Amino acid sequence: MSHDRLIYLPLGGAGEIGMNAYVYGFGPPERERLIVVDLGVTFPDMDGTPGVDLILPDIAWLEERRDRIEAIFITHAHEDHVGAIGHYWERLGAPVHARAFTANIARRKLEEHGLPPKVVTTASIWPETIKAGPFTVGFLPVSHSIPESSALVIDSPEGRLIHTGDFKIDTTPVLGDPFDRALWEGVAKDGVKALVCDSTNVFSPLPGRSEATLAPEVETLMREATGMVVATTFASNVARLKTLAYAASKAGRSICLLGRAMRRMVEAAVEVGILTDFPPTVSPEDAQTIPRDHLLLLVTGSQGERRAASAQLAQGPYLGLRLKEGDTFLFSSKTIPGNERGVIRIMNQLSELGVDVVDDAGGRYHVSGHANRPDLETMHAIVQPQILIPMHGEHRHLREHVKIAQSKGMAGVVAVNGMMIDLSGNAPRVVDYVETGRTYLDGTVQIGALDGVVRDRIRMALNGHVTVTLIIDENDEPLGDPWCEVMGLPVTGRSDAALVDVLEEDLSQFLNRADDKTLLDETKLEKELKRIVRQTAQAEIGKKPEVTVVVSRLG
Repeated sequence: MSHDRLIYLPLGGAGEIGMNAYVYGFGPPERERLIVVDLGVTFPDMDGTPGVDLILPDIAWLEERRDRIEAIFITHAHEDHVGAIGHYWERLGAPVHARAFTANIARRKLEEHGLPPKVVTTASIWPETIKAGPFTVGFLPVSHSIPESSALVIDSPEGRLIHTGDFKIDTTPVLGDPFDRALWEGVAKDGVKALVCDSTNVFSPLPGRSEATLAPEVETLMREATGMVVATTFASNVARLKTLAYAASKAGRSICLLGRAMRRMVEAAVEVGILTDFPPTVSPEDAQTIPRDHLLLLVTGSQGERRAASAQLAQGPYLGLRLKEGDTFLFSSKTIPGNERGVIRIMNQLSELGVDVVDDAGGRYHVSGHANRPDLETMHAIVQPQILIPMHGEHRHLREHVKIAQSKGMAGVVAVNGMMIDLSGNAPRVVDYVETGRTYLDGTVQIGALDGVVRDRIRMALNGHVTVTLIIDENDEPLGDPWCEVMGLPVTGRSDAALVDVLEEDLSQFLNRADDKTLLDETKLEKELKRIVRQTAQAEIGKKPEVTVVVSRLG
């Protein structure tokens, strides 16, 4: 007879930062009732995923079990937690629960995909709970860099779990919920089987700083700047937008929002009533009539995104507004690893315009939304779980977090994407490995990471491309010479002749020698033509390009 079990399965976000998707289940093996926590995305880069728009977790395992999914719970409205909801809801079909601000963002994403926003239910905070099959789930307020972030209290027949989501310990967060230690202690007092915990800043040794500590420095910058001030931060960091806007208002500056994501976040915060006193804003048209030293532009693009407002302003006029010598550009954000080149490119473009660039190298204008090591240890001490399961971190973060837990006498397990953990009983056990991966949104189409589309794109980018066209007549003889078209390759090679001419000459010589068997065998002919192009190109320019062969037969 099969016994019920309690399982935890990360499909994204464990062993990486971003693309969060976690599954909890309870019931007989292979028949567990499931809940999903978060459906997020991560972002592409030109080196590894050129041309890709978004990267999503592979939910094939979940989709195959959609009849067992009780509900989807979203902890907060960052893209790496809610960004895939519009792309995936139709394939999962379960009701979605989130607090008001996050629910507002989730509904907008569903509407963008023509899906019914009514599937999202606005959840109240703990101690109110939601019944989802064998689970009872409550939203436990926690501070983070976006309003209404929540941990989840997940009660199961095997005991209580706490999934922290992204969090920090901030008692003065400017906007959103301050960390309430007494509330957390109350939730944990009767025992917690497992704490599934944010690991992002596990290597940061100093206690985290409050959002409120930024205001004096920002106010000084706004007051002392002589020209226009432009500030960029994560669009979702509504508390930071409020800090920047308040400082500008105190310094007598009007505020103009540039960037769709920035406006959407402020609108959502106003709609749900958590941002009631944001200073008035002006349109880009009206901003053009305001003296430069009385203006703040709040813009998107803190991570160097090529199409965001920051990049547009760095390149020239944008929506009638232009940066000039003596203006100040503030990066009130941390550069996410991997985005450094894009940010530095924009900084240099701004410098060429004579703009003074202020970044956060000294920590004066940005604080993290994630718990540093001392705050993680505080969370461990409050919750005192039987088991610590790190998530939201690269493998090195997860491993270090487990080491901390074990040093305090807690059991810990490094569970990466695809690793199913059985939490029943007194010790966690790995009971299965689920195939996980990534799905790319490429334009309007979702493709698998292993489909070869992006791999071929990278190979073309690295090696260039040659198209060979050949016509075969009714007598199975070449009609004239083959011709070549090249893309992304030098015009001439080592022989100082046109590369196209050298390729066509070598192909013609091969065809003149080719026997009937080769000319009649389409596969063999194509293979030989590709080999000759690559061989000749290697000799001429030191590269083996990608080759497409088009053979047209007459009659």
